Amino acid sequence: MHARWNASATPDWSRRDRAVNPGGETWDLFCRVVDNYGDVGIGWRLAKQLAVDQRRSVRLIVDGRASLALIEPRLVSDEGDAIDGVVVETWAAFERRSPCVPAEVVIELLGCGLPPACLAAMATAATPPVWIDFEHLSAEPWVTGFHGLPSPHPTLPLVKHFFYPGFVPGTGGLLIEPGLDRKRAVFVEAAGDIDALWRRFGVSAPMAGETRIALFAYPDAPVASLLRVLADDPVRHWSIVVPKDVATVALDNWFDRTGHVRRYGRLTVFTIPFTSQPDYDRLLWACDIVFVRGEDSFIRAQVAGRPFVWQIYRQADAVHLQKLAAFEALYEAAMPAKAAVAQQAFWRGWNNGAALTDDAIRDWIAALPALASHADAWRAKLAAEEPLIDRLVDFVAARREAPGQPPVC
Repeated sequence: MHARWNASATPDWSRRDRAVNPGGETWDLFCRVVDNYGDVGIGWRLAKQLAVDQRRSVRLIVDGRASLALIEPRLVSDEGDAIDGVVVETWAAFERRSPCVPAEVVIELLGCGLPPACLAAMATAATPPVWIDFEHLSAEPWVTGFHGLPSPHPTLPLVKHFFYPGFVPGTGGLLIEPGLDRKRAVFVEAAGDIDALWRRFGVSAPMAGETRIALFAYPDAPVASLLRVLADDPVRHWSIVVPKDVATVALDNWFDRTGHVRRYGRLTVFTIPFTSQPDYDRLLWACDIVFVRGEDSFIRAQVAGRPFVWQIYRQADAVHLQKLAAFEALYEAAMPAKAAVAQQAFWRGWNNGAALTDDAIRDWIAALPALASHADAWRAKLAAEEPLIDRLVDFVAARREAPGQPPVC
């Protein structure tokens, strides 16, 4: 569903958006784009689940409209697009509007901060909104101790609460839509649907015995090392499907030419346009192995049930490596020891290009059958858990019912 609304005629957005979800509790989600697509990808998934699955009235305020437009092609305007029950507005448009009318629930995505006018309006509201700091996903043990903690504003009569997604009890869970695993199963069982996806991307179907990879990586990933080993593989054929403008330099240097389809040895690389989130999920389901980066695609790789390689977002002082190690410890706990060693060597090398050796790549290839079995078991485990969206709605409801704030731990 796609619609437009007249922002200038209706400054109180909550009245307008209640027409989409009559009676729905109003939510504002604020998002700043830091990681190109990961931040806005999380924001868009969360907004749609609130609107479609939970029937809330939702507005997403985002400062990276261009990034959102790449993964949501129905977005056509700088402000006022209403898609799947979500009103999308740019940060600049929001700040131009006066007066600011806060929603009943305000979500600050990934610690992005809030506009001063919004904070002021929240502080003077008859009933202050429930203010949630929706944080980054992490498997680190400290997350359970911080999930749910209040944080009083230093000067205003407002309190926000931290909501941490996570993999273990005591966290907010994972941003996975209810029923997603069933959609995945229907798709992978229908060969015609997979063939139609390849035709839509302009990609040939895999030949017999070919292993297909979906590649999404940061520019510093050691892509050339991977290409070299795959092209020289004496046993199998490989193909890589990569979105436009991802790994461009590495691919151009390796092939010494551009083009939608490039071949060398036993390797074929297909470049496709950026696509919508539903089609990205289908791409992961249709491939044998998936390489992902950041946070949003990291979650989608896990629910795809395929062997995956994660390039984590780089942080100062190598803090990201601690986060990587924490997830590895959790994910590999039930993995066969030899496969775990091979995966660790590959993942560490992929996140530190100088450390990715040909032997590490070949050992990882040899471990793929065990990694595939483990990935599918992990997918089934995640599918059986309570979705994040249900936990978040309950989390907010509890704070609306009991607005008094406990002391900070």
